[in-house]
Amino acid sequence: MASILITNARVVNEGKIREVDVLVKNEFIAKIDAVISGNDVDKIIDAKGQYLLPGLIDDQVHFREPGLTHKAEIYTEARAAVAGGVTSFMEMPNTVPNTLSQELLQDKYDIAAHRSLANYSFFMGAGNDNIEEVLKTDPKSVCGIKVFMGSSTGNMLVDNPDTLENLFSKAPLLIATHCEDEATIRHNTEIYKEKYGEDVPIECHPLIRSEEACYTSSSMAVALAKKHGTRLHILHISTAKELELFDNSIPLSQKKITAEACIHHLWFNDADYKSKGSFIKWNPAVKTKNDQEAILKAVLDNTIDVIATDHAPHTLEEKSNSYFNAPSGGPLVQHSLVALLQMHHQGKISLEQIVDKASHCPAILFEIEKRGYIREGYFADLVLVDTNDPWTVDKTNILSKCKWSPFEGTTFKSKVTHTLVSGHLAYENGILNESQQGKRLTFNRP
Repeated sequence: MASILITNARVVNEGKIREVDVLVKNEFIAKIDAVISGNDVDKIIDAKGQYLLPGLIDDQVHFREPGLTHKAEIYTEARAAVAGGVTSFMEMPNTVPNTLSQELLQDKYDIAAHRSLANYSFFMGAGNDNIEEVLKTDPKSVCGIKVFMGSSTGNMLVDNPDTLENLFSKAPLLIATHCEDEATIRHNTEIYKEKYGEDVPIECHPLIRSEEACYTSSSMAVALAKKHGTRLHILHISTAKELELFDNSIPLSQKKITAEACIHHLWFNDADYKSKGSFIKWNPAVKTKNDQEAILKAVLDNTIDVIATDHAPHTLEEKSNSYFNAPSGGPLVQHSLVALLQMHHQGKISLEQIVDKASHCPAILFEIEKRGYIREGYFADLVLVDTNDPWTVDKTNILSKCKWSPFEGTTFKSKVTHTLVSGHLAYENGILNESQQGKRLTFNRP
């Protein structure tokens, strides 16, 4: 499709909502104006009554490829993302093998180039003994370095103080961290094992992976970043206490230390374990209602900078196990935008704030080239939503390979109708067009 004209759209962009037409030519937004002629345009989409948003940029997903493809694949999860209005993703290195070398990192880019309907980037993984490989990472073509300062698989847990000092002092680009203190978690685990044996109730998860575990690790990461002037981004904040570590008094573009909130920590709290069980088991854990409310407030007052998913599928069989045997994580990328829109209907967040935190701010934070906004000359990553077309999540409309969702049975008032990825109409009214793949993200960095 060489050109697409979107007419009569209510465009949500840069803090404003205005009704305009948007012309897309090839990969880019060619023109934005009150009225644009449809002459010589290949396709016209009349968006009367709908909202046009910049495509969401999800800065934390786990698409499980290579090595864990019984759970998910880049192909399946990118399709789910696009159907949900997520046009770009940044994927994590705890695949099998772990992404601890430049060669293994390139392997993932090669897969995505042929298999990802969405735009993509992949984090380079840091371990306890691969600093030389980490230092080879190209800041212009890789989103960041991922450091697991908490539970992970394989050789991904970085718990050596000398290694952390080395990483934080030498990292050539942004470090994104998972912060949970392993010693605290091990201590708490033993307490609950003494009480319950192997049959620990799921409700104990936020007590085992506790506020103390999160704050101990997050505060350590912030201290290291301040010591070395590191560009630090702390992922999936889950506690009110951690919020004191972040500053909302300066613009995002000037921040050296930033934070992310995830959909599940905004949507669920510990009262939901009773009905959802291990299907809302994440690391860090979903915690109290007070934590949930504080995280939302921090998103709205710019203490927390971006909203993402930590999309991390497991099979239904795996998630149906007992507490210690059920893995943490779940699929969210298809439903993140409609969940945020539901929160908008509930009066919790404005449309402008959704776009800011899920599109604009990830672009600023990662210095992404020509994405995250509806601007002439930018890539046409766009999503049209109907905010009054209710539908219910069930197994027949879940696109993630695992075929379950913590949102099953939830009726959302809003629906994604169209998604454009780098100018390609990749999704239209329930139909995916896979004739063109997404593009590798690039970054405006020295």
